[in-house]
Amino acid sequence: MEENIYHLQYAMDTFYFLVCGALVMWMAAGFAMLESGLVRAKNTTEILTKNVALYAIACIMYMVCGYAIMYGGDVFLTGIQEVDVTAKLGEFAEREGGFTGGAIYSSASDFFFQVVFVATAMSIVSGAVAERMKLWAFLLFAVVMTGFIYPMEGSWTWGAEGKFGLNLDDQFGFKDFAGSGIVHLAGATAALAGVILLGARKGKYGPNGEVHAITGANLPLATLGTFILWMGWFGFNGGSVLKLGDIGNANAVAMVFLNTNAAAAGGLVGALMVARILFGKADLTMALNGALAGLVAITASPDSPSAMAATIIGIVAGIIVVFSIIGLDKLKIDDPVGAISVHGVVGLFGLLVVPFTSEGTTFLGQLIGAAVIFAWVFIASFVVWFIIKLVIGIRVSEEEEFEGVDIAECGMEAYPEFTHK
Repeated sequence: MEENIYHLQYAMDTFYFLVCGALVMWMAAGFAMLESGLVRAKNTTEILTKNVALYAIACIMYMVCGYAIMYGGDVFLTGIQEVDVTAKLGEFAEREGGFTGGAIYSSASDFFFQVVFVATAMSIVSGAVAERMKLWAFLLFAVVMTGFIYPMEGSWTWGAEGKFGLNLDDQFGFKDFAGSGIVHLAGATAALAGVILLGARKGKYGPNGEVHAITGANLPLATLGTFILWMGWFGFNGGSVLKLGDIGNANAVAMVFLNTNAAAAGGLVGALMVARILFGKADLTMALNGALAGLVAITASPDSPSAMAATIIGIVAGIIVVFSIIGLDKLKIDDPVGAISVHGVVGLFGLLVVPFTSEGTTFLGQLIGAAVIFAWVFIASFVVWFIIKLVIGIRVSEEEEFEGVDIAECGMEAYPEFTHK
C-alpha cells in the first residue's frame, strides 16, 4: 500500500513538474512575439532568429555544463540520476509523516524545468540589445551566459552547495521563491552590461538630450506576447512549489497561481493609470510592460501574500516600471522593449518587498542577495561582452542598422510585401 502511494505521488509530482516546464518553455514564444512587436519591421527576422537560437543554445549548454555547475555532479548529465525507488521507500519509512515530506519527482523532469528558466534569463537580454547588435556576437554571449554565468549565481541561491562556499539562503536568509533576482535581475543585468558597451540606436537621442520615440511595428504581436508570458508565468511560479502530491502543496500551488494573476492585473492597471496621468493617453506599451512588471515583482514570493497584497505589489511595480523606462531614457540607456526596467529595476523591487509578507526574511538579507547577483552577473557579462567586442565586434555598421539587420544578418525580411512592389 505504501509503495503504491509513493508511486502515485512520484508520478503526480513528476507530471506536474513537466507540465509547468512546458508552460515556461511557452514563454519563449511570448518573448519572441513581444520583442518582434516592439522592434521596427526591418529588424523582425533577426530578433526572431535570436529567440529561437538562444533557446536551443540554452538547452545544450545547460546540459553540457550548466546543470552540473548549478547543482553539482559531472558534466553531460551524469549528475542526473533517476530515483532509486527502494532507497526512497526506506527513507520515507523512517520519516515521521510518511510520504508528505519532501518533493519526489524524476531528476530528468527537474533538469527540464531548470533549463527553461535558463532560457528565460537569456531571453531578457535579446530585447534590450535589439536593432543594433550583431547576431553572432549575441549568440556567442548566450553560450557563456547559459553555460556559466547564470549557473554560477544559481548555485549560490538554489543550488544545494554553492560554489566558493557561498549560499545566500543559508548564510543571509535570502528568499527568491521563483527568480525575481536569480532569473530576472540576472538577465536584466547582463543586458545592461551589453547595452552600455553597445550604445544607443541611431536617432534615438538628439544632440540636446531629447528622446525620440521609435515605435514598434506590430502592437498586436506585442500584446499577444504579453498574454503568452502571462500564461507561462503560472508554470514559472507554480512549478517552483516543486510538488503537488499532497493537500498542503496543492493549496500552495493554488495560492501561487492566484497571486501571480492578481499581481499581473495590478501591474497593468498601475502602469496604465500613471501613463494616462503623465502622457494624457492610454499607452499600450506601458500597460503591457506594467503587466510584466507585476509578474516579475510577485515572483520573489508568490506563496506568502494575500491576493489583495499581491495586487498592491503589482500596482506599485506597474508604477515603478513607467518611471524607470522614462529615467533610463534620460540616462541615454537605450532599451527598445523596456527589459532592463521590467526585469531589473522591478526584479530588485520584488526582492525587497519580500520581508513585508514572508516571515524569516530581512531587508538586509534581500539586499545582500540582490547585490551579489548584480555584481557577479554585471562584472562577468561586461568582461565577456568586452572580449567579444574586441574579437568580432558587437555592433552592426551604421549602414546595416539603417537598412535593417534583417537583411544584413539573416538575408531575408519578415514583411517583404510591405517594403517591395
